[in-house]
Amino acid sequence: MKKIKCIVVDDEPLAVSLLGNYVQKIPFLELVFSSENPIEALEFIQKNEADLVFLDIQMPELTGINFMKIVGDKMKYILTTAYSEYALEGYEHNVVDYLLKPISFDRFNKSILKAQERFPLNATKDANHFFVKSSGQQYRVNFNEILYVESIKDYVNIKTETQEYIVLETLKSLENQLPENFTRVHKSFILNVDKVKSLGLKKITLNSNHEIPIGESYKMNLLDKLK
Repeated sequence: MKKIKCIVVDDEPLAVSLLGNYVQKIPFLELVFSSENPIEALEFIQKNEADLVFLDIQMPELTGINFMKIVGDKMKYILTTAYSEYALEGYEHNVVDYLLKPISFDRFNKSILKAQERFPLNATKDANHFFVKSSGQQYRVNFNEILYVESIKDYVNIKTETQEYIVLETLKSLENQLPENFTRVHKSFILNVDKVKSLGLKKITLNSNHEIPIGESYKMNLLDKLK
């Protein structure tokens, strides 16, 4: 099982220590960075891979909300704060959960279970398939059976010739995790190029006769993949 790489950012040293200890107690989590300085955390993210940030909202150098605006949806967040009134604002971003201080391990663990559901590709993955959670169940999906992946607000639809899997995930987070024969062809679609039958000016026809749109800015990249 691939571990979820975690970062802890909080201006309180005790909170950094506590959350770091909690992370180390969960087998599928890996603490890759922790700091009391959000600027240092931003520098780390620019140069290193990470999946999940435990993020304090109220920090003097940079608020957690502004931190999320800078990093964007390449990361997922569990917010931590002593002030419950910030919860609604935080949920406008790519936030998994909200932890109110002081944080017990039991509450932390419940939050992590929520986070685990948001990383469907971190469940056993190899060169041929991965497992995704859809409608409350885990499904094995073979890469070579996927036609395309479509973004539907906070979800994606993984479409095969016989099934559809609606998964709580963002298209951007899947893009770098799929094999090389998958490529973005539209702001809302990732395509398995092995399934392409023909390419038109504004649409792609697949071997299954499904049709999906193609964005002009993605066309040259697709042509390179098809070569």
